[in-house]
Amino acid sequence: MTNYEIPSQDWWVLRWLELLDSYRFKKRLERGRNYAREGNVLNIEFAGAKVLAKVQGSEPEPYKVSLSLDAFSDEDWHYIIETMSEKAIYSAKLLAGEMPENIAEVFVTNGKSLFPFNLSEIHSRCTCPDKANPCKHIAAVYYQLGSRFSEDPFVFFQLRGRTKEEILEALRQLRSTNIDNKETNTSVQSEQKSAKNGEQKLIRIGRQTPVKIEDFWYYDQPLESSLVVISPPVDNKTAIDFLGNIPLSVTDAQTVKQYLREVYQQVSQQAVISALNPDE
Repeated sequence: MTNYEIPSQDWWVLRWLELLDSYRFKKRLERGRNYAREGNVLNIEFAGAKVLAKVQGSEPEPYKVSLSLDAFSDEDWHYIIETMSEKAIYSAKLLAGEMPENIAEVFVTNGKSLFPFNLSEIHSRCTCPDKANPCKHIAAVYYQLGSRFSEDPFVFFQLRGRTKEEILEALRQLRSTNIDNKETNTSVQSEQKSAKNGEQKLIRIGRQTPVKIEDFWYYDQPLESSLVVISPPVDNKTAIDFLGNIPLSVTDAQTVKQYLREVYQQVSQQAVISALNPDE
C-alpha cells in the first residue's frame, strides 16, 4: 500500500504508510485508500492533539472522524527537547521545517516512541454505523494524513502533545541557556586564570613595582557570540521562489530551479549549524 499517491516520499511518511501496510485487514484499508484518492475526505483540522475530519460517505451528511495518539507528559517533553537541543543538527533541521533522519532515536533515548507501533495505538472514532474499527472513513483519514505529514512533519509532534511553535521556542530557550552557562563558565575560568597570573606577577616583582589593577580584568580568551535567533519563513518560500521565470524550456527551468532549491537548502542548513555551534 506504500504506492498511495502523495506529494513526496519522505522517510517519515513512508514510515506511516508501512504502519498501515502492516494491518492484517488489508481490504478494509484498501477501501479507505480509494476514498482518500477520490477526495471523500472533505477536511482535516486539529483540536489540540486530536485530529478532526469530515468524510463523505453514502449518506448526504458527511461522517465525523476523530483520531488521537497518547500525548506525552510535560516532563517527557522537557527531556525530549533537552536531548534535541544537545545537537545543532537537530535544531538546524527542525528550524528549517525538516524532520531529522534519526529524530526517532531522541524519543527512544527518553523511553518513548514518536511513531505508534501498530494501529491499535491510534484512538479513532467515526459516526458511521459500521462497528468495525477502522472503518473505511477512518482508513481514508489515515491515508490523507500521509499527505499532511509530507507537507508538515511537525504534525507528528502535535499528535504527541506539542505544536511546532512550542517546540521551536523551547529549543531556542534551551540553546540560549546553554550558551549563557558556557559563557559564564568561560568567564569564571578566565578570571581565575587572570588572578593566578596576577599572583605570579606579584611574586616576581615583589614590592618594587606596584600592581596594575586593570590587569586583573584582562581576558585572554575570546568570548562566545550570543545565540542567533533563527526562524524559517512563515510561507516556506526561499529566494529561489522570487527569481521569476527562467528563460529556458519548461522542463529545463524546472530542473534548474529544483537544483537551486537543493543547493539553497544545503547552504541554509550549514549556515544554521554554524550559527548555533560556532566552535564546530
